[in-house]
Amino acid sequence: MSLFIDQKSVNQFLTSINGIEITLKREDLLHPTVSGNKFRKLKYNLRQAQAKGYHTLLTFGGPFSNHLAATAAAAKIKGLKSIGIVRGEEARKLNPTLQFCKDQGMTLHSISRLDYRLKSQAQLIDQLQHQFGNFYLIPEGGSNALAVKGCKEILTEDDSHFDLIACSVGTGGTLAGLIDSALPHQKVVGFSALRNQTLETEIKKWTANQNWSLNHDYTFGGYAKVSIPLIEFINTFNKNFKTPLDPVYTGKLLFGIFDLIKNRQWHSDKKILIIHTGGLQGIEGMNQKLTQKKWPKIIV
Repeated sequence: MSLFIDQKSVNQFLTSINGIEITLKREDLLHPTVSGNKFRKLKYNLRQAQAKGYHTLLTFGGPFSNHLAATAAAAKIKGLKSIGIVRGEEARKLNPTLQFCKDQGMTLHSISRLDYRLKSQAQLIDQLQHQFGNFYLIPEGGSNALAVKGCKEILTEDDSHFDLIACSVGTGGTLAGLIDSALPHQKVVGFSALRNQTLETEIKKWTANQNWSLNHDYTFGGYAKVSIPLIEFINTFNKNFKTPLDPVYTGKLLFGIFDLIKNRQWHSDKKILIIHTGGLQGIEGMNQKLTQKKWPKIIV
């Protein structure tokens, strides 16, 4: 399957609850290994890297990072080398995500959580250039101005009749693209997947529009934190709609939206479009952790 050709994702009508129509945009189906918002974020970054003559990509991520997996896969397809700087020394033990990255040819380099906090500092970048040579730098999560440009292509003319666009938020690049591409009558709401007090400030660096808001009520305790009710919701959703959800981003997003609508806390917007940002590769690793806890596993 070709990578980064102009592709539109399909809209899947889910259901109507309390008079509100819920539709899911299946960005997760864009590409088998570079799916969802990572497809959009990497598109123009890889074009830029190749146009400037770079042969190596370097980026950052946690041990279960969708971004690391997508970058490794995209680099292999495009004939580029890739380096992943992984948060936490415990990441030296390969989980399914990191094994996938390695299988795609990515060089993995673990650093301490303390050093990882310096990921945007020139001192650490200089050290990495000294160690690995010249590379094209993509930030953690892939969010930069070129990523936002790519995410502006998620919405199309076919989406003009929706009142509200909803998306899970990690670093904010995807939401910023949606904010800038939404029509004047549309509102955009982001559901935070983690506790991040500076998230709103980060988003405002990429967009000046004010047609958006953030919901912080469904983080389930933080990034990649889950609960049995969340796992049960994801499995029930997949059973009912034949659509898998990841537990880190889109699963929390759908849980929050269904909860708000069923409790009649959301009633002004009649047509809601929810962005499925992919991330399904992380389910295998999450299931290993759930098995250790003796919790139910996510059914794929």
